[in-house]
Amino acid sequence: MAKKKLKPQTLLIPLPAVMVSCKWGNNKPNIITASWVGIACSEPPMISLAIRKSRHSHSIIQKSGEFVVNLTTEKLLEETDFCGSYSGKNMDKFEKTGLTPEVGSVVSAPLIKECPINLECQVKHIIELGSHDLFIADIVASHADEEYLDAKDRPDLNKFKPLIYCTKAQEYWGGLSKKLEVFGFSRKEKS
Repeated sequence: MAKKKLKPQTLLIPLPAVMVSCKWGNNKPNIITASWVGIACSEPPMISLAIRKSRHSHSIIQKSGEFVVNLTTEKLLEETDFCGSYSGKNMDKFEKTGLTPEVGSVVSAPLIKECPINLECQVKHIIELGSHDLFIADIVASHADEEYLDAKDRPDLNKFKPLIYCTKAQEYWGGLSKKLEVFGFSRKEKS
């Protein structure tokens, strides 16, 4: 089948659908849903998060220099979509969604208790890109619900059932269909 050339666009799919919690000073905490997030470095562990400059959470994270990435599951579809569809400028999203803020171990932004994995992050760099700014942050603490871990403390995706997002289609998808085995190439070979 022939390839169709398209204009340059954000067709990297799927992406994780995460809820990012943030807090500044004595103000109420906020939650924003984001899919433009990814691992930026393994040593030290770092994450990248792109947020549109006009979003309420952008200014909170810029001022506080910290946030928590909370991984979502199929069970959290409604809450995840709500937090991405409405601004927290004039509402308390924790109250509206029934999600539970939980005190972290390093940052002042709360963890979301219902999310099985929470990554506490401290901003190291902010890069202005265009419509979005890219926050590069150290992952300073990681938390995981034991029920979603395997015997080696790795996330068990069959139990976890992560929520993913397809950007251009503007659709959420649930989990992973099946684990695939790779044969023929050794992981020990470095490129």
